[in-house]
Amino acid sequence: MEIIKILSLFLLTAIAEIVGCYLPYLWLKQGGSIWLLVPAALSLSIFVWLLSLHPTAAGRVYAAYGGVYISVAICWLWVVDSVKPNITDWVGVLVCLIGAAIIMAGTKAV
Repeated sequence: MEIIKILSLFLLTAIAEIVGCYLPYLWLKQGGSIWLLVPAALSLSIFVWLLSLHPTAAGRVYAAYGGVYISVAICWLWVVDSVKPNITDWVGVLVCLIGAAIIMAGTKAV
């Protein structure tokens, strides 16, 4: 059960970070409103807060989170940007998730 809780926390953290970075992108590159920076700042604040909730050392959290972030970013590419990932994208995601799982297996928090 703990692994589901940690994975859910990783997913929420990744979504908060991606939203916090995507909204300024819309403002800078897509001609969006400057007001997009307000929810972007809120989303990045939530991202930092969520990172603080992870139950192990920060360096290990960031390393394992990286694999989950990459996975969510590829899904974002598909769902939000309407770009279908190719086989190398999915192989890369698999490699990153295996790496994240190895890192997480080394901690007593899981």
